[in-house]
Amino acid sequence: MIEIKENPVAYAVIRGSKKYPDIKGKAVFYDTYGGTVVVASVCGLPKEQGENLSGFHGFHIHEGGGCTENEQGEYPDVHGHYNPGKTPHPEHAGDLPPLLSNCGTAWMAVYTNRFFPEDVIGRTVIIHEKADDFHSQPSGEAGEMLACGEIGAWNPDIC
Repeated sequence: MIEIKENPVAYAVIRGSKKYPDIKGKAVFYDTYGGTVVVASVCGLPKEQGENLSGFHGFHIHEGGGCTENEQGEYPDVHGHYNPGKTPHPEHAGDLPPLLSNCGTAWMAVYTNRFFPEDVIGRTVIIHEKADDFHSQPSGEAGEMLACGEIGAWNPDIC
């Protein structure tokens, strides 16, 4: 049985890129026996259109710690997926299930034993344009990075 403690250990405030300023959300990381429960809540995702008619968006933990955009609207400081075990995709510790957008809103909770919350503090969470295909190397061809959040230690004063 998975038991969630009262407060998360880590959290990220997710903000859309300059191209997608309406995206807002958060991800919280709870310590539980043998792993982490990740809970994400996001709104303002682009409506199902173009190549992404399914509404699924890749959702990953990335190695880098900064969400600063460059002039091209990319996040150069996020680097690749969080992958301390140097495993092939989709076995990276940072590979998470995709978010399912319903008219621009997504909510998800998932348990993973690939990392503990304190392992991802100082890293980033990324929402991609399309669903991860779970086989393309090195990162699933999920497309453009729509939003980013820097993962920090939980601060009870933020609520």
